[in-house]
Amino acid sequence: MVKIVTDSGSDLPPQLAQELGIIVVPLNLHFDTETYRDNVDIGTEEFYRRLAGDKVFPTTSAPAPGIFVELFTKLAEETDEILTIPLSSKLSATYESAIEAKNLVKANCRIEVIDSMMIIGAQMLLVIKAAKAAQSGANLNAISDMVRKDVPRAHVRMAFDTLEYLRRGGRIGKGQAFLGGLLKLNPILGINDGEVAPIARTRSRPQAVDFLVDFARGFSEIEGMTIEDATTPDEL
Repeated sequence: MVKIVTDSGSDLPPQLAQELGIIVVPLNLHFDTETYRDNVDIGTEEFYRRLAGDKVFPTTSAPAPGIFVELFTKLAEETDEILTIPLSSKLSATYESAIEAKNLVKANCRIEVIDSMMIIGAQMLLVIKAAKAAQSGANLNAISDMVRKDVPRAHVRMAFDTLEYLRRGGRIGKGQAFLGGLLKLNPILGINDGEVAPIARTRSRPQAVDFLVDFARGFSEIEGMTIEDATTPDEL
């Protein structure tokens, strides 16, 4: 059976990953001199608590190629086909790490790495569909073709009270156009060609939520959808 690998940028719940046999490689979170593995050494709630309270702003980094080499080599003892779907190569070096590792692995195993061009829920949906196809017996060629066709079908829309944290984290990309006096608005961002991009400006939280609902309603057919929050679980 094809083994499916992704990274913690997909926000894949651990229980679901276990049920579907998906291996999740953690990104690295850095608070000054302290380094944590995402969702291994530090959980989401603790991360946001420190994000709001610490004077030192956290940064992230991709898993080292050696992490993938070790993982691929181990998985090659169980399968001869591995598919890795990392977060967008324009937002992280995780894709490059996986590619480098693929070229270093000596085991007799075919490894494919597909750039999801996405993050969070959209990346998650690509990974889940790939894992279900693997469980149904599809081979690497069939699953890879399916994922590549599905990448342009995946969409992300995000509502924020502020872009300050994204700005400080250097992940805002083309969303820089929303900075300045707009930081106090409720901007809507999306992913365009693998990068964070501005979509719309709303002047209140209710308007932002309505925008997300209307966006979803705009599709005549939805194959899969995820709804996520950072620090507002009551709004889910």
